[in-house]
Amino acid sequence: MKNNLPEDFFKIYNKEAQNIFFSPGRVNLIGEHIDYNGGLVMPCAITLGTYMLIAPNNDNVFRFTSINFDETLEIPLQNGYQKDSESWFNYPLGVIHYFSRSGKELGGLDMLYYGDIPIGSGLSSSASIEVVTAFAFNELFQCGFSKLELVLMAKKVENEFIGVNSGIMDQFAVAFGEENKALMLDCDTLDYEAVDSNLDGYILAIINTNKPRKLAESKYNERVHECQIALKALKQELEIHNLCEIDTDTFNLHKDLIKDEVVAKRATHVVAENERVKLAAKALANNNLKEFGKLMYASHDSLKNLYEVSGAELDAVVEYALTDKNVIGARMTGAGFGGCAIALVKQDSLESFTKALSEYYTGKIGYAPSVYSSHIGNGVGELNLAQSVYSSMDNAVCELQEA
Repeated sequence: MKNNLPEDFFKIYNKEAQNIFFSPGRVNLIGEHIDYNGGLVMPCAITLGTYMLIAPNNDNVFRFTSINFDETLEIPLQNGYQKDSESWFNYPLGVIHYFSRSGKELGGLDMLYYGDIPIGSGLSSSASIEVVTAFAFNELFQCGFSKLELVLMAKKVENEFIGVNSGIMDQFAVAFGEENKALMLDCDTLDYEAVDSNLDGYILAIINTNKPRKLAESKYNERVHECQIALKALKQELEIHNLCEIDTDTFNLHKDLIKDEVVAKRATHVVAENERVKLAAKALANNNLKEFGKLMYASHDSLKNLYEVSGAELDAVVEYALTDKNVIGARMTGAGFGGCAIALVKQDSLESFTKALSEYYTGKIGYAPSVYSSHIGNGVGELNLAQSVYSSMDNAVCELQEA
């Protein structure tokens, strides 16, 4: 538990923080590798996230420090910035770059970041940092950007400043998240529906495989490229802009246009996964968690065998979940290649689940996973600095002011 962030800020900067903001991480309940294919995803905000404490300075500089990382940065106000090595502060620096280029009048700030999201786990720590920075700057300097404009800016940071070809889901989920609701988001139109998510005695277990992955160094961009190849092939006969514009029947009629067998497998996953999201929304609306759980397992199977973004670690989690009567669904979440899986576990069985899973996983992989529990939480907002700031790995309870 981290409950002394204002004290930490004072020790570092020798003055009181004036504002504190929070942006959550996210898990994607279902709909993986769909966002950059223009389809439907179903993420939710979680109660782990990124805290940002701020005070103005008169030195016309931006100062970045973090409780989680040793690297710091002090850089003067200027009209634009460039990525600096691979350090964590490139994410907020990228946000400030676009604020600076927008012509908004900014001032010097001392900033302290703290996140209780496991780094490199696939829970969108980068999007959380981007969105909390964008939201804070928008509020402090009264820039007048809408929340959607902030989301689009944060995505631009990820794509152009950092260099990862990700879609918009992560930034959207951490900005627009609502307590106890999943967001069924159309990544093409950005229309979304908040779907009631009554877990009815179950809790969302987040299982960190403790195998970190860095998207820019993984095969993520390769999968994006493979989908682009599939789309180009299908366009020979279909007037479409994204793979997710077609259903399974239409895809099967034109699948032979894709000559590369591997590329065809990728497209098969995308089209079927998009349909699974629609079915999942119906299952949640009907309070049918068992059906939702079956769809989670089907999603993981597709990601493992067709999209090939899973791995021994993520598979081990799902293999165990299938044997536990207190689990009704599990799957990898995020980009894959390590990172996290999620499971719907009976709330009163979480402790026994954690113990048994850890034994199974350690026996197969050679080291233990980390298991956290989370509720579905709210999106980005400003916190009340006067109240204590509590952050724990199983729950983060802070009262969000109206965003």
